[in-house]
Amino acid sequence: MISPLHVDWIVPDQIFDGENLRSGLALGFAGGKIVGITTLEALPEQVEITPLSGTIAPGYLDLQVNGGGDILLNNTPTAEAMRGIAQAHRRFGTVGILPTVITDAPEVLDRAVEAALATRDDPGILGLHIEGPHIAASRRGTHGAAHVRPFDDRTFAHVTRLRDAAITVMVTLAPEAVKPGDVARLAALGAIVSIGHTDATASEVQALLDEGASCFTHLFNAMSQMRGREPGTVGAAINSDAYVGVICDGHHVADEMIGLALRARRVPDRTFLVSDAMSTVGGGDRFTLYGQEITLSDGRLVNAEGALAGAHVTMAQSVARMIMVLGRSPQAALRMGIMVPAALVGQPALARIEGRAAQDLLILGEDWMPTGTCADRLPPRGIPA
Repeated sequence: MISPLHVDWIVPDQIFDGENLRSGLALGFAGGKIVGITTLEALPEQVEITPLSGTIAPGYLDLQVNGGGDILLNNTPTAEAMRGIAQAHRRFGTVGILPTVITDAPEVLDRAVEAALATRDDPGILGLHIEGPHIAASRRGTHGAAHVRPFDDRTFAHVTRLRDAAITVMVTLAPEAVKPGDVARLAALGAIVSIGHTDATASEVQALLDEGASCFTHLFNAMSQMRGREPGTVGAAINSDAYVGVICDGHHVADEMIGLALRARRVPDRTFLVSDAMSTVGGGDRFTLYGQEITLSDGRLVNAEGALAGAHVTMAQSVARMIMVLGRSPQAALRMGIMVPAALVGQPALARIEGRAAQDLLILGEDWMPTGTCADRLPPRGIPA
């Protein structure tokens, strides 16, 4: 038992404990980790406290990250690239990512799977998101048309290997690209099957949900839209109990439509934020994908066809936008960036602050953007050698 006198105590304006915003609490740090959370009244009088202006919250979790720091996973599907991408996003408050490999040649996926196996013990890398190639060509977006193909045994074998190693796998696919029973096979492995890049009807989507699909990839983008007589994939997602990812950058989806979807969902805490970030986050303003140059202009990444090619946004910016522009409560927005993705990947501890390292705990300012981490505010003795 560590004496309270040997602990560094920080008292922020409020903390997000993984579920709720709370005030009037002190966080105790020793050895660079939280070792105690208590009310101010319960602290011994003789301990020193450090007041802190702002909100302390666990770092963000991003389940759709194509790149960062001038690294694009499809171009460099290696363990070193995954680590570099994770490090680039950590600078902006994201402490855990699902590196995402999009539609490409089979050999690219082969290498990405090997990279995921090699990084299974890296705390900032949560697994692998396989987005395509088993999608609808009509809704491929920036995904390379030459590589779109039906679901096959090769991908199933990859998912099996990853799951046998207890690695989290998300697979984005379209109803058009699978046969009856394919999704059930993936779900039986423990893979997160996410529906996306599809022109499917609501009933076709429901068939995959019935087989075990449990998620939707970037709501509104690259999917059939709602119409008066056909809910489409968008309507099916909003009406479902499944998890739903959404990009909140002001470009991919109108802010009003995100607000509408959130109000319409019948189950709380099933909608989460993703960045869909490309290599420009923490990097330069252009990169190459499928031999085409993608450029950043006015916050948008576009390819030669004029289609959106991923996003240039961080999770921190997305959460702040939810609060400052869309008017969501800070607690609800933080849940979308921390608690909900942690639940989806089966790691609820990543949403909590108990026992967390100081560098994994963000300090959020009045604009809800990170101003640093708790590690920046601890005296030298609070950081492990």
